[in-house]
Amino acid sequence: MDKEFKGVYPALITPMDSDGKLNESALRKVIEFNINAGVHGFWVAGGTGESVLLDDEENRRIAQIVSEESKGRIKNIMHVGTPTTARSAKLAEHAAKSGVEAICCVPPFFYRQSDDAIVEHYRVVASAADLPFFVYNLPQSTQVEITPDLMQKIKDKVPQLVGLKHSAPYIGPIRQFCKMGLCCMVGNSRLMLPALMMGASGCIDGPPGMVPEIFVDIWDSFQSGNFKQARESQEKGAQVAALVENTKMHAYYKTFISKRIGIDCGQPRPPSEGLTSSEKAVLSNFMIQMKIKTLS
Repeated sequence: MDKEFKGVYPALITPMDSDGKLNESALRKVIEFNINAGVHGFWVAGGTGESVLLDDEENRRIAQIVSEESKGRIKNIMHVGTPTTARSAKLAEHAAKSGVEAICCVPPFFYRQSDDAIVEHYRVVASAADLPFFVYNLPQSTQVEITPDLMQKIKDKVPQLVGLKHSAPYIGPIRQFCKMGLCCMVGNSRLMLPALMMGASGCIDGPPGMVPEIFVDIWDSFQSGNFKQARESQEKGAQVAALVENTKMHAYYKTFISKRIGIDCGQPRPPSEGLTSSEKAVLSNFMIQMKIKTLS
């Protein structure tokens, strides 16, 4: 089992067509844009990809598309988290058959569960795919904090576990997760460089999918020891990340990427809102001020 996952992994958006359905052609173009920019993999159908707003058949099709389009050039980590163990396990099994390189999963959400129930959920889901498995630590959305203590319990019972996406507000536990031998990917792109200094294996977040070249430069500069360049790129990346830190993040992601690569990624799925004309103008001005290159 390949346990090495490191570098820049954009959290993919899920483009929609004018009818609000999955836009397969646009998704393939978003994938190619990022691969051409040098990313190392993708986090698929996660928070940025509107995961909980997609139905299971859409998630299955997305797993097939990313595998087909990537052709082994990068690694895909497919999110299969749902509120129930059975649904998540079925999605995990399908993702493995589709050819993704790993799966990831948020803990059971809505109803608060015991540590034992969370561990058992992960054991069943991970065994359904028997692929490298990532825990998705997103307490601000799931209301479940994956602490180092809980992670140790998961590690003891889930042999497929290789790492986690740590999207919790406090990045201090990254050191502990790394000492546990886990691949810890920071889920806050504003803090990619500090996290790398703490031992993180890379970054998984939505903003790297907007400006992949900036975050690839952080990674490359850090690896080569050019910390001055890494800090400069981190500052640019943080400014882009600040643009989407609001309740309309999906709309900003999709509009920004649409402008960059010259395709229509559609609107976020309701109940999420689209951008107003004034918000679109602000975004356009921001891209001009940041000198963001477009392909259109």
